[in-house]
Amino acid sequence: MNIAEYFLKKGYLVNSGFNVEGAYFFDDENVFSEELVLENIGEYKFDNIVVKEVEEKKIEVIENKEDKIVLDVDNNEKRNIKIVRCYREDSRKREVGDFVTLMKYKFEYLKNILLNREELQDTLSINKVLERKDREYVSIIGIVKEKRENKTGSFTLTLEDVTGEIRVLFKKDSEFFDDVKDIVLDEVIGVTGSKGDDIVFVNNFYIPDIPIYNELKKYDEEEYVVFTSDVHVGSNVFFEDNFKKFISWLNLEYGNEKQKEIAKKVKHVFIAGDLVEGIGIYPGQEKDLKTQDIYEQYEEFAKYVNSIRKDITVVLIAGNHDAVRLAEPQPVVDNKTAPSLYKNENVIFTTNPSVVNICAKDGFPGFNILLYHGYSFVYFSEEVESIRKNGRLDRCDLIMKFLLQRRHLAPSHGSNLYIPDSNNDNLIIDMIPDFFVSGHIHKVSATNYRGITLLNCGCWIDQTEYQEKQGMIPDPNRIMVANLQTRDIKILNFGD
Repeated sequence: MNIAEYFLKKGYLVNSGFNVEGAYFFDDENVFSEELVLENIGEYKFDNIVVKEVEEKKIEVIENKEDKIVLDVDNNEKRNIKIVRCYREDSRKREVGDFVTLMKYKFEYLKNILLNREELQDTLSINKVLERKDREYVSIIGIVKEKRENKTGSFTLTLEDVTGEIRVLFKKDSEFFDDVKDIVLDEVIGVTGSKGDDIVFVNNFYIPDIPIYNELKKYDEEEYVVFTSDVHVGSNVFFEDNFKKFISWLNLEYGNEKQKEIAKKVKHVFIAGDLVEGIGIYPGQEKDLKTQDIYEQYEEFAKYVNSIRKDITVVLIAGNHDAVRLAEPQPVVDNKTAPSLYKNENVIFTTNPSVVNICAKDGFPGFNILLYHGYSFVYFSEEVESIRKNGRLDRCDLIMKFLLQRRHLAPSHGSNLYIPDSNNDNLIIDMIPDFFVSGHIHKVSATNYRGITLLNCGCWIDQTEYQEKQGMIPDPNRIMVANLQTRDIKILNFGD
């Protein structure tokens, strides 16, 4: 237990400026002691310590390896920002059963979304469907266990739920056949059709998707928010000068008058992972590094971020290059790894993925921003036929739309590495966002889907030899600027 955690459990939130100098609270072996707190608390000058009673719901506690990071939610609300979805670390040994539980949770959650559709109101469990007479109309919801293309060109899928499994046949002449080709393993779908001999002949199928009536929200003030990603500080192909131009623009020191007017109205900057280049990320990476020490990389990154003017809040998540585990959901970067960033009250770390709300006020719910670095994108660029045929990694807009339609950031087992949570699937898109923001593949893309703005951010490095082998052609030195009043997106290029 540390001091902040002790007071938190007592119902008090310790201000970030609280410093006890080790007095009264630690024994001779420098171990925190509750007994010493109770014995000596009256002797301490409380003018130097700020504690305040707060409601439990006002406190966000995020596990961070051996530490707990306590976010001062009241302070964040003053900045008109709130983390509404993030990953809580469950530090325990994982068993095989945890993966089973995770899959069941995913199935039940997405099934409940599908059950809202009128066409699936009479859905039966698979064991009940198997008992029905041939040619009887049925509807079922299941996880895609197998997918096979037949010699005739039709597709046979095996769907399963907690009661059993059944084959479903999609004929080649069906009007939705192109959509069938995009079905991937482990996603949850609903089908309607006629019962055959241990098979269902499908006449239609359904995916969870985003409701058609989802509102495109707009703010009543002209305010801007900046999105970028994949800074990769420490790489020898990092565009340092161009990144400095970006920081100077935020500080109203760069750009023409029109661009500076936009910068004045920026209140939030989101950086969607890969803050630094990292160490040992891929074979032979050492030859691509300018800075070989991971701590120095974060210190260098902090120098840039900490120079941003103080009325801007910077929100950071980790990516696969950062000093966190590769498995998703990813926790925040450790405060021992990036201490200078944690000293900056304008910086907020959250997990990958997260949902962050900004600009909420009386009569307006604010904008929900779904942040996901995008590790699964490479998998779906190859596995989804329509994406593979229309540009692969160059079409991150199609990848993001596909994931929204499935209401999951990594619907297929094998599309990412993940840590199962027995109580929740943190990659489900349960809250419908206003913005879906990602990075990872270094391409700039902006589009809309059913009231959601889809933004894939570029990067701040040139193409490396490894990226060239992966087929990644970057769009460097560009930021995405969203006008919250009009929902228009501008792309500013800080390249030479």
